[in-house]
Amino acid sequence: MKDIYILGISAFYHDSAACIVKNGEVIAAAQEERFTRKKHDFNFPHNAINWCLKETSIETKNIDYVVFYDKPLIKFERIVLTYLGFAPLGLKSFMMSMPMWLKNKLHTRDLIKNELAGYDGPVLFTEHHESHAAAAFYPSPFKEAAILTMDGVGEWATASVGIGKNNELTILKELHFPHSLGLLYSAFTYFTGFRVNSGEYKLMGLAPYGKPVYKDVILKELLDIKEDGSFRMNMKYFNYCAGLTMTNKKFNKLFGGPPRRPETKITQREMDIARSIQEATEEIMLKMARYVKTLTGQDNLCLAGGVALNCVGNGKILQEKIFKNIWIQPAAGDAGGALGAALFTWYKYLNNQRDTDGLKDSQKGSLLGPHYSNEEIKKALDEYGIKYELLSRNELVDKVAKLINEENVIGWFQGRMEFGPRALGARSIIGDARSQKMQSKMNLKIKFRESFRPFAPSVLKEKCSEYFDMDAESPYMLLVAKVKQDKIIAKDDETLQGLDKLKIKRSTIPSVTHVDYSARVQTVDKEDNPIFYDMIKKFEELSGCPVVINTSFNIRGEPIVCSPLDALRCFLRTDMDYLAIGDFLINKKLQNMPKDKLEYTQYLELD
Repeated sequence: MKDIYILGISAFYHDSAACIVKNGEVIAAAQEERFTRKKHDFNFPHNAINWCLKETSIETKNIDYVVFYDKPLIKFERIVLTYLGFAPLGLKSFMMSMPMWLKNKLHTRDLIKNELAGYDGPVLFTEHHESHAAAAFYPSPFKEAAILTMDGVGEWATASVGIGKNNELTILKELHFPHSLGLLYSAFTYFTGFRVNSGEYKLMGLAPYGKPVYKDVILKELLDIKEDGSFRMNMKYFNYCAGLTMTNKKFNKLFGGPPRRPETKITQREMDIARSIQEATEEIMLKMARYVKTLTGQDNLCLAGGVALNCVGNGKILQEKIFKNIWIQPAAGDAGGALGAALFTWYKYLNNQRDTDGLKDSQKGSLLGPHYSNEEIKKALDEYGIKYELLSRNELVDKVAKLINEENVIGWFQGRMEFGPRALGARSIIGDARSQKMQSKMNLKIKFRESFRPFAPSVLKEKCSEYFDMDAESPYMLLVAKVKQDKIIAKDDETLQGLDKLKIKRSTIPSVTHVDYSARVQTVDKEDNPIFYDMIKKFEELSGCPVVINTSFNIRGEPIVCSPLDALRCFLRTDMDYLAIGDFLINKKLQNMPKDKLEYTQYLELD
């Protein structure tokens, strides 16, 4: 039987990506940003496609189907009709969007044919939320499941409810633009001075420092929420339909002044706003989840879309026990649309059988990106003139565990790169979760970002329930849970406000315990990532603690590192102590430091 290769593509909004599926198996997937080093790169994913083809050992002529993750003509219709509905307002933003549409988006089929020299097969298009739903359900371990997708906007849909059974996937209901939970959250991201489509994580991380003093205002003035979780937004406060900003002067008046300017001091107002919109978002997510349960009667829930990266909201759905099991697509945003579109084509369009054991997902730990041999790594090290130790795997694991136990910060570059926004133990910076100073050190001297941002714990899967109030696996760092009561060593001092709350050592793992005693947990499975598991296991043997800090291997404003050269550039110009890359261990103190360290860190982009 002939092998069938399907290339999935997402592009032209943010987080462009490519994915190749062979006979229903995801062989390779990567975001374009990792190759271009341009965070959230939206351009056509030339580099990601080329790498996927190389990894699969095929040429474009061997591809059977190419599928794009949304339907540009319907999206264009929405933009035109929205402009006509607000005209003459919005002319400037409409005209600014036209060059990209006229050059690329309206001609996506022709563009794909031109870019993929040698390909003469069909070019298919899925709807945006079909791609999200397919990415949520098809890689999941469930034979049947309810599906909930939530994001900014696709063609018209901003959220959808569906059901998956074996290879079938059906969208049952949709919420339509301009009423959007993703755009609502992005509006507050913009207003609090963070970058839209990037800084939403910051808003979520800032929320525990504040109080929900604006929640009633949000629910009374901005939203009309129904019991099924659907809602209408009061558009007189928002500018994204017709302007170049997310909010307007009426919004400013409602929240006590203009938006915070990026990079200026974060005040208690921003903290309180963050807490208020986070709680309102959680309320909507919970109402939607309860409605999906009532509508479908399913025991399992699959989540995708950018809002599904709100791990605090996901944790609340888990905590409420609305469903027996939850699975969240790790590349929940637009990058994952490439994967979803390819799987949709294999299962729904081509009507192929779907087999699952009901226990293990087919996402392969989301370790779907590039990997490098020791020979390739050595070549990069020699080019940089790096002094290194070449170790066996067991020696490397033992030494890194010992170095973490001595409070060193380690760059960890092993195996295949992660697909999605989270570092999951392949391109990570790791440290000792027991050290109180690690959070500020890693934020300010290595990541070069705000001190309030929390770090995630990676914990041995079988030890998770000893440290966190969570009885589910969380392999993709997409669920938040409370730290166990017996690990807490200090209660909050009510006299402390704002960022002063960072001064308290809250638990036995303070560097991964947020100010509300929560943590964004990654459970580490030996089957998915054996070397990362073994390193944490060795650290536990030394320290008695099965938890390490895990943050992405990058600095503020740049994507996660992809290649050995990317890793070396970041390692040498930050305050990491060691780099474990392949079978090589590098001690910072033994290296000739690059002269452009200041240049590398002085002009950091917003993230």
